[in-house]
Amino acid sequence: MSERLQPGDSAPAFTLPDADGNEVSLADHKGRKVIVYFYPAALTPGCTKQACDFTDNLAVLAQAGYEVIGVSPDKPEKLAKFREQEHLKVTLVGDPEKKVLEAYGAYGEKKLYGKTVTGVIRSTVIVDEEGKVERALYNVKATGHVAKIIKDLGI
Repeated sequence: MSERLQPGDSAPAFTLPDADGNEVSLADHKGRKVIVYFYPAALTPGCTKQACDFTDNLAVLAQAGYEVIGVSPDKPEKLAKFREQEHLKVTLVGDPEKKVLEAYGAYGEKKLYGKTVTGVIRSTVIVDEEGKVERALYNVKATGHVAKIIKDLGI
């Protein structure tokens, strides 16, 4: 079971392929605030709702100085299909080895329909301009989560 991040922790560095196979690094965003959200799988109802919510609110978040990166265990080809099919504007990166998911505490045991399973824990980590964790939210809901983030951040 991976450790959950706490405010003040250094956000684990990562470089992962995006939907086009280009590498995206957290380091590329130094000096900007980044919302890194972790979701179980592209092209599933809850994850689609969440990705669409982030896309719909991207301008509001960007205006407040936040960039958004979605991380799932999907391969770039599936992410590209997800982006095209749902007209997504958020940066989606794939972590098939689940190393980044584990580093962020977003992979491990969770309850699913009353059973304990191992998988992606829907989570959001907000990283400040210095690369430190500002907030770490775990077991978040797919629906209404983006609105809650915007409210909590006072945007």
